[in-house]
Amino acid sequence: MHDGPDATPRGSGASDVLSRQEAGSPDGVAHAAIYDVESADPRSTLIDRSGVAPEDLRQIALVMGALGELRDAEQKLSLASRRYMRLNDTDMRALHYLIVCANRGATATPGGIATHLGISTASTTKLLDRLEKGGHIRRAPHPTDRRALAITITPETRQAAMETVGRQQAKRFYSAARLTADERDVVIRFLSDMAKEITLRDEPWAQPGVATSE
Repeated sequence: MHDGPDATPRGSGASDVLSRQEAGSPDGVAHAAIYDVESADPRSTLIDRSGVAPEDLRQIALVMGALGELRDAEQKLSLASRRYMRLNDTDMRALHYLIVCANRGATATPGGIATHLGISTASTTKLLDRLEKGGHIRRAPHPTDRRALAITITPETRQAAMETVGRQQAKRFYSAARLTADERDVVIRFLSDMAKEITLRDEPWAQPGVATSE
């Protein structure tokens, strides 16, 4: 696909990632070492990499480094957006949900917001109280359900979010659009598979109330 008029320049792939990762820190540790499995797990305690060729290990390290760069960029964007909007991460996610509901012609409710955010009813009420006090949302009677409320984002907050954070986030579209259909299939399969691999299931250390002893 041809780059659109607003598209960012296409990088040269692995070579760009490698040049960035080769930059060292004042401690003498290259950025690439942070994502190199040999540096993170020299005794194969975490990962059995027997049978994996050295050139494959190097390329895997580049993949992990690229993912690390993406996380860094997302974290910086998230921090800047929260600072600009003067809201926390949960607030921003709630506003994004309200924008999507409005775009799809759906009526957002406290219950829907709670489900989307994975928080309790009490926490949702506090969140909505905070957003309403800040002039970011409005509560109104639900058009079809007398037991529920309809939640909408105010025009001012919607415009502020769309013209700043939303516009920056949307630029990810260009990266996906520059790929071929086959390349996108590979990326989708890779990201979905990685998400499954790191999804928490019944790990004892991740259960509520479990913490490391001091």
